[in-house]
Amino acid sequence: MALDDPKTLVSTQWLADHLKDPDLRVIDASWYLADMNRDARAEYDAAHIPGARFFDIDDISDQRSELPHMVPSVEKFMSRLRKMGVGDGHQIVVYDGAGLFSAARVWWMFRLMGKTDVAVLDGGISRWRAEGRPVEDMAPVIRDRHMTVTRQNQMVKDVTQVASASKLGDYVIVDARAPERFAGTAPEPREGLRAGHIPNSRNVFYRDLLTDSGTMKSPEVMAEVFRKAGVDLDKPAILSCGSGVTACILALAMERMGKTNHAVYDGSWTEWGTFHDLPIATGDA
Repeated sequence: MALDDPKTLVSTQWLADHLKDPDLRVIDASWYLADMNRDARAEYDAAHIPGARFFDIDDISDQRSELPHMVPSVEKFMSRLRKMGVGDGHQIVVYDGAGLFSAARVWWMFRLMGKTDVAVLDGGISRWRAEGRPVEDMAPVIRDRHMTVTRQNQMVKDVTQVASASKLGDYVIVDARAPERFAGTAPEPREGLRAGHIPNSRNVFYRDLLTDSGTMKSPEVMAEVFRKAGVDLDKPAILSCGSGVTACILALAMERMGKTNHAVYDGSWTEWGTFHDLPIATGDA
């Protein structure tokens, strides 16, 4: 697969070449963990790729859930995106300020809603700026755009489905958290969560799919990373992490590898680790 694929991942050069296309929409999907000490909205307001809209992962979510940034209803997703001037017929490019971190979550949300003309910017705004490309602090001119959504329910799993998969082994469950958290030797960043992992899951730390500069490794190299972690790529996959963000980096990687039968466990460890009636495993997979 070529690097520039407007359905998965595009380079900074591709975006520069298409930045003025009338049906291109650029989205800043920056989101950070508390210990990163960064303010995504403030950084967007100070400097963003020209024309970019800000996508607030915590706001465009199911606010009724006690779990963080769970997938919103179809109606809320459509409403928020229409107000951002994003809709049918647009080619969407999503980036973040960490290289490749939260942008994959928004890419996956668009895919969940049936939108396939969406790609992640490889290396994010940090690579864009390092290459001396333009940024601005002006808010984009918004024109309302109709959006139709067809939710792809097979792309997301709930706790009951994951518990079944853990017992039956009909899916391979892959956890994107750091190895120490997976093994249960490091404390969870959210208070009250048990340490460990879903029984019979495998660990592919999302950073192992990225280069030192924050770009995504080649599909061939990523496939080898999954295989070395004991992931059976012939099985359908359920992807998990801490709260459903970095699991989507695994989803993007699998799409790049040509593997399409994968789903994200939206509640991830924040949900599983809360319920004491659910089994946990510790140590390496």
